[in-house]
Amino acid sequence: MDTINKDVIIIGGGPAGLAAALRLYKKGITDLLIIEREHQLGGILRQCIHDGFGLKRFHQTLSGPEYSQRFVDEVDRLKIPYVVDTTVIDLTNEKTVLAVGKKSGMVKYKAKAIILAMGCRERTRGAISIPGSRPAGIYNAGVAQNYINLQNIMVGKEVVILGSGDIGMIMARRLTLEGAHVKAVFEVQPYPSGLPRNIEQCLNDYDIPLYLSHTVTKIKGKSRLSSIIVSKVDDYLKPITGTEWEISCDTLILSVGLIPENELSISAGVKLDNRTKGAVVDEHYMTTVEGIFAAGNVLHVHDLVDFVSIEAEALADYAANYVKHGCLPACDIAVKPDCIIGHVIPQSVSGTQDIKFTMRVNKPMKNCVMNIIQNGVVIKSKKMKKALPAEMIEISIRADQFKSKANLEISVQ
Repeated sequence: MDTINKDVIIIGGGPAGLAAALRLYKKGITDLLIIEREHQLGGILRQCIHDGFGLKRFHQTLSGPEYSQRFVDEVDRLKIPYVVDTTVIDLTNEKTVLAVGKKSGMVKYKAKAIILAMGCRERTRGAISIPGSRPAGIYNAGVAQNYINLQNIMVGKEVVILGSGDIGMIMARRLTLEGAHVKAVFEVQPYPSGLPRNIEQCLNDYDIPLYLSHTVTKIKGKSRLSSIIVSKVDDYLKPITGTEWEISCDTLILSVGLIPENELSISAGVKLDNRTKGAVVDEHYMTTVEGIFAAGNVLHVHDLVDFVSIEAEALADYAANYVKHGCLPACDIAVKPDCIIGHVIPQSVSGTQDIKFTMRVNKPMKNCVMNIIQNGVVIKSKKMKKALPAEMIEISIRADQFKSKANLEISVQ
């Protein structure tokens, strides 16, 4: 099999991959290729027909398809190469890509740099171990969204939603508008896991009740779901005996979290972060494998797609420099978050340039202070009236604020 050489291979044609490709092209890196496994570019946004996209990136509200189409149109205008209906089945630490296309068959590529932009996937029923039978009528929220918005297939009439993630709440509204009766949304945590705006616009505006500290403990039904058992949970998220009640329904929608699509990252030997479940990256968005970069939801799950595109554009600036010069400055200052911070990106920095840290807390907090500490000294603070797990937090620090090559600690109090 012959090998096709490219300067950059971008795996994934969603918002991260498209934004990275456009920035690279405008930086003079034109020998690149986007590989997309779906029938067309655009990623998950093609099925997200609700608005609320683009406020940060374009300063106006757009639907998902409108947002992604802006990037797709520009890719087409510049004639940036891409292939669709093509799945990458292997990636090595030598930046060799093996892909299988519907028309091309097996193709082998070799690149100077690889950009991982595969996005994320939903956790399934198996991941949360709900006991009971296996009837029809149980869907992940994204699958239900695909059926309704892209295939014009209604998934059910009497609906219960488990998980208050953004996709789940958006589907509560979407199903209601299509004539279904959404009985309730249940959340195992004592706080909502989605954005406050979606609680208001998707649940409260349609009188859909949200039950916190509740979960589904059993599924009933033969050929089709007939009912579920719901229980309250304790402080350790364990069901409380005696609190069960049965709810009749024909459909259960699961919105129980997203996980970065990192099978290819693992095959290339990329180190993963236990908190984000995505790659460990430095300030250049380079992973622990030189020349392999990651951005977007494959790196860490974002709350807004605008941040996905902005992050991918920043990555592309560094990837362009890497392709042109063959190296980037070493990042030997480790970044260590405390136990209240769910994760922080990047995980290492050089201390020689301005940095924007992105992080989340793992529980709601009010009137808190985020501190960046080096050698026991607070070098940057950010006061916040509230911090929610559903919302990403950004803290910028200037190069001149670094005091040494000592590791950084990030804490919240």
